[in-house]
Amino acid sequence: MKIATYNVNGVNGRLPVLLRWVEEEQPDIVCLQELKAPDEKFPEKAIRDLGYDAIWHGQKSWNGVAILSRVGEIHETRRGLPGEPDDVQSRYIEAAVNGIIIGGLYLPNGNPKPGPKFDYKLRWFDRLIEHAAGLWESGLPVMLAGDFNVMPTDLDVYKPERWLDDALFAPEAKAAYFRLLDQGWTDALRARHPGEVIYTFFDYFRNAYARNAGLRIDHLLLSAPLAERLVDAQVDRHVRSWEKTSDHAPVWVELKG
Repeated sequence: MKIATYNVNGVNGRLPVLLRWVEEEQPDIVCLQELKAPDEKFPEKAIRDLGYDAIWHGQKSWNGVAILSRVGEIHETRRGLPGEPDDVQSRYIEAAVNGIIIGGLYLPNGNPKPGPKFDYKLRWFDRLIEHAAGLWESGLPVMLAGDFNVMPTDLDVYKPERWLDDALFAPEAKAAYFRLLDQGWTDALRARHPGEVIYTFFDYFRNAYARNAGLRIDHLLLSAPLAERLVDAQVDRHVRSWEKTSDHAPVWVELKG
């Protein structure tokens, strides 16, 4: 089974790219981020025409997350994280799909720092960690997939010295990521590529993609039952080279069974 995460950076504006990638790679389950579309503008028909069921949590102009499946019904279990009732940003959606609990997420960017956006990022991270603890303790096969907006280590960022003042590379954000991992989650991409320079995001500016000047900010975290089934994890880097593409590349894992 192949499960992917992809920050599409606008699901309607990048729809031809999304559909081309889905048709070529045939992932079984896909988590999407940055839909940048209200619920009624989600391209449901185009996605269903490719044979995928879908649920989504949209927001006009910003944010937005979705889960697609071609391997059975999607049973939504949660939209939005607990802990901040007034939070209206569409950043988390969770569902049971084909025997797996999938949490699709788009963690806040947090810039500029310091400031309210960075404070919100850290609060959101804390809420994710608390919710993830319950998922872990359930003993179920669970995956947390999405754009975490954090480069965990120097290996995950081109020229780390240039990012010292950025919210994505802040010590507090990196520490939060490792607090999450310390619950027991396996970072699938890093588990399969220890010590390797591998990026999932390339800015539109300064010819970043061609220079391989990227960031690793899109992660797939596996609970113990899924980590045992991990076969492979890769980045579909070539998709970043397509015309009118997202600044992120799709990331996927292959699981046994």
